[in-house]
Formats: sequence, structure tokens, C-alpha cells
Amino acid sequence: MSASTTSPTVDGAARDAIARAVVGRDRELTLVLAAVAAGRDILLEGPPGTSKSTMLRAITEHWDVPFVLVEGNAELTPARLVGHHNPARVLQEDYSAENFVPGPLVEAMQRGGFLYIEELNRAPEDTLNVLLGAMAERAVTVPRVGTISAGPTFRVLASMNPFDNVGTARISDSVYDRWCRLAVGYQSAEEEGDIVARRTGCGDRGLIDDGVALTRATRSHPELRRGSSVRGAIDLVAIAMELQQIDPSAEHSRVVLDAALLALSARVGVDEASDATPERVITEIWENHFFSAPGGQRRARTA
Repeated sequence: MSASTTSPTVDGAARDAIARAVVGRDRELTLVLAAVAAGRDILLEGPPGTSKSTMLRAITEHWDVPFVLVEGNAELTPARLVGHHNPARVLQEDYSAENFVPGPLVEAMQRGGFLYIEELNRAPEDTLNVLLGAMAERAVTVPRVGTISAGPTFRVLASMNPFDNVGTARISDSVYDRWCRLAVGYQSAEEEGDIVARRTGCGDRGLIDDGVALTRATRSHPELRRGSSVRGAIDLVAIAMELQQIDPSAEHSRVVLDAALLALSARVGVDEASDATPERVITEIWENHFFSAPGGQRRARTA
């Protein structure tokens, strides 16, 4: 696909059309759309599973431009980001523009797409420097190839989880200075329920509400340093639906517990100062949800 020759314009009708692909996020979608329509790059900060990439994919689909996804990690070197010359062809032909293999940055620039870097704060500093240069100049110079200019719809978008410090680096002021920044938090319980319903096809609103409630409770539990995103609720409900198919006579609350243990235990992080296990915490959350009256005495923890 060739790069678009002009940047699409946006109005209320375009925004409403894009919003149909996103559950909730009305304000955030409007702000992101305004930023990219103005030709700006944007950094989305927030926990996983908060519809960051969903918003960006919806915009690119409406604009009919590519969405190029890159995982930010220590292996994202400048060569991986920009591209490289095919070694076999170099041996036969020497270096040339024809044997250059574009990386995601050059691909997005040439095709006028959105380059989306997940977990930006996990990428090496020298890679970020290459990225910032391309953002500033809207062009990148590749040895033995020349200068590659970006199409008008090229944007650099990135996300990062400010609450995750494992394997991450501090983002410098010079990096922040290149982006418009939007903080993105968790959606409401109702919106998360709508996401679960859409992703699982579940028509049992009671099951969806239970799955969402248990998942959201992991985010505020005192013994957890990390709670689950809505992806945990999606998997919980999907697994519970299958368990109900396997054994229709199974008790609903027990089905939810089994599904929760399977779907949530890897998605939560127990605080280092606690001796609890993920299974114990999830079971406690389940007990409190199903057996503790609102405002009443919570049940004792299970061993």
C-alpha cells in the first residue's frame, strides 16, 4: 500500500464512526483523534488492557492507513527499528537500496502508517534517539539507501505502564518533549462488562458482572501490587462458559472460582511483603464477592 497523499480531516461524523469500534473512551478517543489529526505524535500512559491500541487501530482502519505494531524491549535495536541490508544479497551484490529490508519505522514512514510502540520505556536509549530524530525531521537517512521521507499520515504513537518498574528505564525529559501525553485509566465496571460481552459473546449478564467484579477487586486488594486488566475478566467469563457446557449442573459460584483461579492467577502480582499466594488472594476476593453482605463482616481468609 502506498502512502496517502494528504492527512484525512476529522469531524463529528468521523469521530462517531470511529467510536463504534471502541467501548466507552469517548473523551480519550476524541483527544487522541484531535492530536493525530493535527499531525502530532502521542504517548498513552496507563495500565494494560485499557483500550489504548484499540483506539489507535480504529482510527487507522477509518483512515485506511497501516497500523505497524512494535514491542518495546531490549532487543529493539536501531537496526531492528530502521531496517537492515539482506546479508546474503550483500555478499552477492554489495550494498544497494534494492537489498535493504525496511524495519517497522521505515515501513510506517513509507506507507504513511501509524507506528505504535508498546512499552516504550523498555526500549534501549539509542533506539529512542533514532526514533526521536525521525519524529523531528519526518525523515530518516539510511546508509547506502538515502533519505526516506514519511507520508503525511505517518504518526508515532507509544504506550507505557507507569506502574511497572521491572525491566524499564526512566523516560527522559527530551523524550517526553516530543509527544503529546494522555493518561489513560481503567474504564468503568459497566464499560468493562460491555467489553467482556463483546469479546466473549456471553449473554449471561450475571456471569459477566461476576467476572468483572472479581477482576476489578484485584486492583485494590492490599496484598496485591498488580491487579488484572479487563483481559482477565474476558478469559474468566470465556472459561466459565466452557465449564458450564462441560457440566451444566455445576454450582455457579464454584464455576466462577475455578475460572477465576485459572484466568487471574498469572495476571496478579503479590506484594513482596506478603506471604499470600495468588490463589489465596483470588479465593478471598471470590468469598467476599459471593458470601459477604455489603457492609457486613468479611469472611476469614481461606488457607
